[in-house]
Amino acid sequence: MARDFPNDSWALILGGSSGFGLATAQKLAEHGMNLLLVHRDRRGAMKKIEPEFEKLRGVAPSLKTWNTDAISADKRDEVLSEIAEMLGAQGRVRVLLHSIAFGNLKLIAPEKPGARTAPASLAARLGVDSSVLSQAADELLAEGEDGLHTLTHPPVYPDRYLDEEDFGRTILSMGTSLLGWVQGLFGRDLFADDARVFGLTSEGNALAWKGYAAVSAAKVALESLGRSIATEFAPHGIRCNIIQAGVTETPALAAIPGSDQLKAQARLRNPGGRLTLPRDVANVIYLLALEEAAWINGEVIRVDGGEHISGATR
Repeated sequence: MARDFPNDSWALILGGSSGFGLATAQKLAEHGMNLLLVHRDRRGAMKKIEPEFEKLRGVAPSLKTWNTDAISADKRDEVLSEIAEMLGAQGRVRVLLHSIAFGNLKLIAPEKPGARTAPASLAARLGVDSSVLSQAADELLAEGEDGLHTLTHPPVYPDRYLDEEDFGRTILSMGTSLLGWVQGLFGRDLFADDARVFGLTSEGNALAWKGYAAVSAAKVALESLGRSIATEFAPHGIRCNIIQAGVTETPALAAIPGSDQLKAQARLRNPGGRLTLPRDVANVIYLLALEEAAWINGEVIRVDGGEHISGATR
């Protein structure tokens, strides 16, 4: 095991049981970081998660997990109190990663019937039923024929629309809840002298995807909060950067209506011809946690292989 961090360095990862959080835990553990993982999963899901935690125990110097609600102020205080007792006088949190993916994925207005005409027009020209054509496109898309994404059956959205309460819960969960953890760690003097805070955003910070409005708002709030943390906590040795990952195969992506089409579009547009991997993001978080990256602060950093800037499709 390569050790790039002091023995008493810890990473606190919120949402550490899958996706970006788990991949970052694996990467940091490989380089000598102790791990504190907060996650919220049902008992049935733990059958798949526990083997991953067992792998981490074989690599990380130390590992502690909590299956609890990271959004609850009371639960957060309980976890932070336990962390303070665990770390003692010497241990300090060098990395805090906010990787909570809990948002409402609903439309804000009804879709107009008949807006997608390509499948019906092509089916009529070929003399076949449009549902048969779309079913074939669905199957071929699943087999890797990304160019057919416009001919598949359209995404199915929840039959209820986003309201203000949905927005509030999503923005808190995926955005502003980061502040409570930063302030809680700082107030207990648990941050290392050279600490790094990370959040995760997406291209939905600027693009409007159907069903993504509340999550988009949360991402923008997180980015704004990240800049404020970077500014106001910098005198205390705390840097904050937000990672903008490309479209990535994660449980959070799978929950988005139309995620198969999003993945197809991303692969066609990405210069690398593939989706971003959780490990790609974990690698960059590791690099930004090193001493050499201490002067990078307050940035939104894209980790997408050029997906965001590509205007071409394959």
